[in-house]
Amino acid sequence: MGRLSRGPSAGASARRIVSKPAQLLRRPHHLAARFFVSLSKRPPEPTEEAWAQSQLLPGELALWCQMGNIDRRHSAKVARRFVAARPGATRAEVAGALLHDVGKIECGLGTWGRVVASVVGRRTRRFRLYHDHERIGSELAAAAGSDPATVELIAEQGSALPALKDSDRA
Repeated sequence: MGRLSRGPSAGASARRIVSKPAQLLRRPHHLAARFFVSLSKRPPEPTEEAWAQSQLLPGELALWCQMGNIDRRHSAKVARRFVAARPGATRAEVAGALLHDVGKIECGLGTWGRVVASVVGRRTRRFRLYHDHERIGSELAAAAGSDPATVELIAEQGSALPALKDSDRA
């Protein structure tokens, strides 16, 4: 019931197992806040939607539009924080921030399913897809014609990853 945690580079040979319950205990306030925000099904604000669309290539936009309202709102918020934390971010990096959770479209889980998957781990096929969303999302982005820097960031790799992680936790 752990998750492989990768180092800062794709070639990092040292990997450690991180317990999902331990992760949940380290960030309970963040997770609780995200849970309650995720109960609203409203779409992103029109200005946020337009900004996100301006950052994405056509294939990336098609992926982003497949994400539900909750995930699109979250991705825009994370990407805005990412740009504030990394003012020199490239368009490709911003696209990676916007699409960091796009692989979750494959699992088909709603809020409650994601809560259960976070607690119990990879017990079912859909839960495994949820936990593997970084790999899935990076493959989707690559197939959609994304820049390698976008694909790298979605796969949780590269120099911009710390800024994305901080922006996702804020």
